Amino acid sequence: MKKYIYTLLCAATMLFASSCDLDLLDDPNAVTASTANPDFILNRIQLDYRNFYQGLSNSGMSLTRIVNQGSALYENAYPVSAGNGWWNNSYSNILADIKFLEPLAEEADLQRHLGIAKTIEAMTLFHLVDAFGDVPYSEALNPEEFNPSIDPGKSIYDAAFAKLNEAAAHFAAPVSSGSPNDYYYGRDYTKWIKLVNTLKLRYFLNLRLTDAGTAGSGINALIAENNMIGAGDDFVFRFGTSRANPDARHPNFVGSYTSGGGTYHSTFYMWHMTEAKGFDDPRARFYWYRQTLVNSTNADEIECINQIAPPHYLSGGYIYCLPGDRGYWGRDHLDPDGVPPDGLRRTMWGIYPVGGRFDDDSAAPVNNPSLGAQGEGIYPIMLAAYVDFMLAEAALEINGDAAAAKNYMLSGIQKHMEYVTDFALATAESGAINDFFDSQGSSLDDDIDSYLDYVGAEYDNASDKMNVIGREYWLSLFGNGVESYNLYRRTGKPNNMQPALEANPGDFPRSFLYPNVYMVTNNKASQKSGLEAQVFWDNNPGGSAWVY
Repeated sequence: MKKYIYTLLCAATMLFASSCDLDLLDDPNAVTASTANPDFILNRIQLDYRNFYQGLSNSGMSLTRIVNQGSALYENAYPVSAGNGWWNNSYSNILADIKFLEPLAEEADLQRHLGIAKTIEAMTLFHLVDAFGDVPYSEALNPEEFNPSIDPGKSIYDAAFAKLNEAAAHFAAPVSSGSPNDYYYGRDYTKWIKLVNTLKLRYFLNLRLTDAGTAGSGINALIAENNMIGAGDDFVFRFGTSRANPDARHPNFVGSYTSGGGTYHSTFYMWHMTEAKGFDDPRARFYWYRQTLVNSTNADEIECINQIAPPHYLSGGYIYCLPGDRGYWGRDHLDPDGVPPDGLRRTMWGIYPVGGRFDDDSAAPVNNPSLGAQGEGIYPIMLAAYVDFMLAEAALEINGDAAAAKNYMLSGIQKHMEYVTDFALATAESGAINDFFDSQGSSLDDDIDSYLDYVGAEYDNASDKMNVIGREYWLSLFGNGVESYNLYRRTGKPNNMQPALEANPGDFPRSFLYPNVYMVTNNKASQKSGLEAQVFWDNNPGGSAWVY
């Protein structure tokens, strides 16, 4: 019997060994071209781009005074470690996954997968150049090149533009296999083509300082084609309300409405929205929720109320500490203070864009994730309103057409106000919004019309018309620091930005330092001179004085 069992065991072992082609060099857990699912790869690319965008946007909003910038000095706020996450996500995740996806998608004729991937690839390349300047590209994803050289920013911009043309061809292809998950446009490829054209507008506008002829002819061709993002074509990432892992809610909602606190908003930006014109911007109640309607008199909560503004604030006439006396409670630019017990008192994110509460003067603490739209917010990556503002800048600065610039600017303001209000009215906060405006003496439409009349008259009388356009674009970029940072470096607008609390905060970042994940792993890497280094399309005067 023992001999019989042993014989069976030997036979089974030989059968198993002969039926398996074992390669001990293959990781059975690794995803290979033969096992990868193109749908899943594209899902990951789209989500990684979302995260890449938000990381850049948060820093851009801080630098352009849309939200508070912590630290007292720029070099402390943006050391070499600041860009590690952006760099890793863009190269190791987004660009590497796109390179892996392309041959699979080409073999299976997945035209729409390729269109989405190449559009995201182009956006990622634009962002890398806008953030860092010259970066590795042509050798970056070569597995045999461990120390890729950097490429000039302009050549990478042009490569990204070529990717947009390729993407448009994939979207227009008459036949395509597969049906990708599309987290942005829900498989509406006509909107993807409009986004491609809008990204070309963005490309040309950033070139206007260094190549005005190419920029002007390119923008005029896009205007004639008339196929850019319009109302209803907005490119956004939409969040949900699920708290289960993975959390589907807007991260800024989670950071503020779970236990209170979170982001400190910008005193300067809130002042522009609520005091500077002598009346409230109609969007203010949508942007922020006040947990109190009166200013605190407790210096333990707001230290600056018992302090004198810095001398350079006094001499420059800058708003300091609080924007008014109605409970808008944030911080000045480069305020390094710690966190006092103000989490249930300071001004919070509102309904737009994070899915919080509409400010109906209820002034209650928001440490409750069931409040407002429960985090069902958006990342406003590229809106129809932004197109009009970009066209306004081009009309004035390239074509010298002040009348056309005014029309574009007013159209941009109106589109953005309508987008913000329509977004909010489509959420769970619609009842609170309608109840509030029913109780007011004027309608929201009347408020918008009055605002447009005011800005239109101001523009007509302004000696610096670009400042009016830039300021209004900036006020419409709440939630989008990527474009506000580019606007600021390209135009220097709006003028007279609130300075740092320190008289000498160091160089304003005209680009970011190369991250240490690149510097310590690439023997060809050479750190730039400092934060004052400018990207190729920024040929404005150097130094921090210009951007103030």
